[in-house]
Amino acid sequence: MMAGCGGNRKSGNDSDTFITVDVTASYPQKELILQDFMDVEYVPLETSREFLCQGFVQAIGKNIIIVKNNVRDGDIFIFDRNGKGLRKINRIGQGGEEYTFILGITLDEDNNEIFVNDHYIKKILVYDLYGKFKRAIRYQEGSSFTKILNYDNDNLICYDSSADWEAANKPSQVIISKQDGSVVKEIKIPFDKAVSTILKFSDPANNMTYSSNYPFPPMIPYKGGWILVESSSDTVFRYSPDQSMTPFIVRTPSIQSMNPEVFLYPGTLSEQYYFMESVKKEYNFETRRGFPTRNLMYDKQEKAIFEYLVYNDDYSNKRPVGMVRQHVINNEIAFWQKLEADHLFEAHEKEQLKGKLKEIAAKLEEEDNPVIMLVKYKK
Repeated sequence: MMAGCGGNRKSGNDSDTFITVDVTASYPQKELILQDFMDVEYVPLETSREFLCQGFVQAIGKNIIIVKNNVRDGDIFIFDRNGKGLRKINRIGQGGEEYTFILGITLDEDNNEIFVNDHYIKKILVYDLYGKFKRAIRYQEGSSFTKILNYDNDNLICYDSSADWEAANKPSQVIISKQDGSVVKEIKIPFDKAVSTILKFSDPANNMTYSSNYPFPPMIPYKGGWILVESSSDTVFRYSPDQSMTPFIVRTPSIQSMNPEVFLYPGTLSEQYYFMESVKKEYNFETRRGFPTRNLMYDKQEKAIFEYLVYNDDYSNKRPVGMVRQHVINNEIAFWQKLEADHLFEAHEKEQLKGKLKEIAAKLEEEDNPVIMLVKYKK
């Protein structure tokens, strides 16, 4: 019933539609322009002595953008949606109200709270939007939350990566209370046997073991619900607000039958296109290269699968845009990318920019903060 290279099956309504993807098949190539199916907005982050940052966006709300650096300095920058710096917060330390490391920051704009995920001390530290400590949430024993997103007014949805590291038959996605971290619901995605995405290399001469894995988006906001990914399962599910699950993508051949495994991960999901990525579980620890990928896309109008290239039309020299493994935001913004000021400065000098991006680049200095590109669903 689920065999085939591509296509769909309906069972009543659009929410029950799923597609099948053969990760071993060859597909024709298609080129797309990003602006033809998504809206693009550019936000230049204000540069000043206080607001110097690397531009790693953590969350975007209706009114603010939260940014951190990719170093352990503890700085959290809050900008408004136009990129104007509002304040800087830093609560790094060893105290009970402090974090030691920022893995990620989740924004709850309705409750004026931010959740700082510190997986080293296995806590989520909760602050108001001015950095005042409110409470600490301890992980449940045995858990390791590497992704935390806002689920509803009272709860968070979390990805527990311990299941992957342990290759254990336990749920990867859980819904927890924003108040005390208690588990509200374990989301059980069915599979036969746990398949880890992690490769390990033992070096007995140096008494060392190395590991590597391929980062993927385990939870994607989609039409008020979620797309949930479990690497051990052949099915990617749509999780609805009423907590029902329906198949969204079915991959073939079964992940359980492959060696080495080829995983299938969804990315940006527009009205017409479902962007995906196949990833082969291979890695060379000497060269530090591996996990070969293929960009795949399902076109809902043509009911067919393609390999694809997507270009940003604000560049005249065909600048590609990644559509999978991007930084997922919410149901308004599909993802963000940062554009370094020195690269934009150079592109502007070479007359490679157009439109609004050209206007912004004309005002940049090479040492300025990055410009954040917001890729939004068309209304």
